[in-house]
Amino acid sequence: MMASKLFLTLPTGQHLPALGFGTWQATDAELETALDAALEAGYRHIDAASAYENEPIIGKVLKKWLDAGKVKREELFIVSKLPVVGNRPSGVEKWLKKSLKDLQLDYLDLYLVHAPFTLEEVGTELHPVNEKGEIRIDTSTDHIKVWAEMEKQVADKRTKAIGLSNFNIQQINKILAAAKLPVSNLQIELHVYFQQKELVEFCKSKGITVTAYSPLGSRGLVKLLGKTDTMPDLLKNPTVVKIAQKIGKSPGQVLLRYIIQKGIAAIPKSTNPQRIKENIDLFDWELQSSDMDDLNALDKGSSARICDFSFFKGIRNHPEFPF
Repeated sequence: MMASKLFLTLPTGQHLPALGFGTWQATDAELETALDAALEAGYRHIDAASAYENEPIIGKVLKKWLDAGKVKREELFIVSKLPVVGNRPSGVEKWLKKSLKDLQLDYLDLYLVHAPFTLEEVGTELHPVNEKGEIRIDTSTDHIKVWAEMEKQVADKRTKAIGLSNFNIQQINKILAAAKLPVSNLQIELHVYFQQKELVEFCKSKGITVTAYSPLGSRGLVKLLGKTDTMPDLLKNPTVVKIAQKIGKSPGQVLLRYIIQKGIAAIPKSTNPQRIKENIDLFDWELQSSDMDDLNALDKGSSARICDFSFFKGIRNHPEFPF
């Protein structure tokens, strides 16, 4: 085992497993089966969020494994996120407590602010819209006050570490200037077509670990956003396929190994048990430096961003829209 690649060390000293299991866009029934398969295959880093609306299912599976003694709580690394509808000082503790209740846990290993913008609070709606179908934005977002509340959650032992997701350099710098506790992790869209080199370098210079979501290009989201014509399938890229054939691995394994070999964690989502097993088989082989160079050359920059939040109609009008 190449131990240096198995974990990323957070500023808190915690070990974040380099490969995690993503849970976005998974229905309850398929997620229950998939999470069982993932734990069976050795995944211990589980990425969740209130906004995915499936934390009770994750909690049910985790409780089953913990109660049966098949895994110990300290062996798991569970991540959740503050939803944008709760992205205000009064929302932090409320939503973190809800996640803990749904996940049936006493604490999280890492809690992230899911995005830098805020939505209005309308009853129990996670993504409230007006009569025109536009997302109801709340422009009073105050990152400094929200971060202070995030720090309180660490003091109150509800989470061991805190971080951000989908924030840009300017927004992170603003938080760093006021933070008493470290920003332990930044979760961003990152894959071979969208390598986010400047943002990754910035994070490394500040001691912030990076986690890549959509590391395989998220075909489900591409279809959902109607981008199939403009966003080619990473798994079919000729360079990726050629490297995979040369070393006897799958294109998916090549794409994931590429990310973790750069010292970035990856959280692929799959509900296919065979692929779940395949995705974690990354730690007893390496890509050659020439392969890494070839993959580095595939970067298309921000034109290859998939998750631009365009599913929230009108979100670009928010003053803290990050892109």
